[in-house]
Amino acid sequence: MPPATSPSAARLPTPLRGVVPPLCTPLTPTGDVDTRSLRALVEHQLVAGVHGLFAVGSTGETAHLSDARRRTTIRTVAEAVAGRVPVLAGVVDTSTARVLDQARAAADAGADALVATAPFYAATHPLETADHFRRVRDGVDLPLFAYDIPASVHTKLAARTVLTLAADGTLAGLKDSSGDLGALRRLLVELRAQGSLDTFSVLTGSELTVDGALLAGAHGVVPGLGNVDPAGYLRVYEAATAGRWDDAAEEQDRLAALFGVIEAGTAAGTGAGAAPGMSTGASALGAFKAALHLLGLIDCPATAAPQTPLNEEAVRSVHTALQRAGLL
Repeated sequence: MPPATSPSAARLPTPLRGVVPPLCTPLTPTGDVDTRSLRALVEHQLVAGVHGLFAVGSTGETAHLSDARRRTTIRTVAEAVAGRVPVLAGVVDTSTARVLDQARAAADAGADALVATAPFYAATHPLETADHFRRVRDGVDLPLFAYDIPASVHTKLAARTVLTLAADGTLAGLKDSSGDLGALRRLLVELRAQGSLDTFSVLTGSELTVDGALLAGAHGVVPGLGNVDPAGYLRVYEAATAGRWDDAAEEQDRLAALFGVIEAGTAAGTGAGAAPGMSTGASALGAFKAALHLLGLIDCPATAAPQTPLNEEAVRSVHTALQRAGLL
C-alpha cells in the first residue's frame, strides 16, 4: 500500500516561520469535541494573523483524547482552516506502530504536517529514536516535525539525532518544549554551521522567552497562551523580525505576566501551594479554557477526564488576569 499523503502538504513553507498556536480542544460537558467552538477558535486565530495551527498537541489534550476524538479534532480544524494556513497534527503515541496509525489517520483527516515525539514508556536509544522518525516519515508522505518534550516523554532528543535527521531530510523541523534554552542555542549554532536552517524549521515551545529564542535564530513559536492572546505573540514575532528588540521584550514581559494564569487552579483556595487533587497540567489547561470561555470564544471550559476542573475562585483569578492584560 502506498504511504498516506495529503494533497495540501505543499502548502507548508520551508522553513515554517512565525506564530503557530497549539490549539486547545473545546469539549462539551460530556467530553465530546465541541466542533462549533473549535471552528470559532480557529477563526479567532486566523483573524489575528497566525502563520499555522497545531491540532492535538499537549495544549490540545492529546494524551486525554480517544483516537476518534483526535480524528474529529484534526478534521474539524483542517476544514475550518480551508487551506489558509498549514495545519500541523500531533501524532503522539508510545511506539512506532501506534504513531504510524495516528499519522495515517491525521493525513486522512487533512493535516499538512505531522508532529511526533520519540517513543515513550519503553526507553529507546538515540539510534532507535532516529529509526522511529525515519519509519514514520517513510510510512506517511507528510512533513514530519520532532517534538522534544522531556517532561512528558522522559528523555530529551539528542542534538546529534536532530542534526542528522535535519541533514538527511527526514525531519522538516523541531518543536522544542524542553525548556533548556542553552541546549536550544547550541543546537541552533550547529544547525546553522551544517547549513540546515534554510530548510529546517526550529519552533520554540517556551512561550516566556520567545524574544530570546528568535534572537538566537529560531524561526517561530508554538505558544499555548497564544490560544488566549495570539495578537500578543504576533507582536513579539513582528517586532523581533524587524529588529525592534526593545518592543519585542516589552510585549514579552506583558505576556509573561499573563502567563501566570496557569497557576490559577493550583493556587486557588490554599493561600499557598497546590490545590488538593489538581495537577499543574490541569491548572494550566483549565486556565486557558476558562479564559477562552470568558472571552466568548468557546461554549464550555471543560477539560478532559481525569483532570480536575477549576473552581470558582480560580476562574475569578483568570478573569482578573485578562482584565490586567487588556483583553477584557
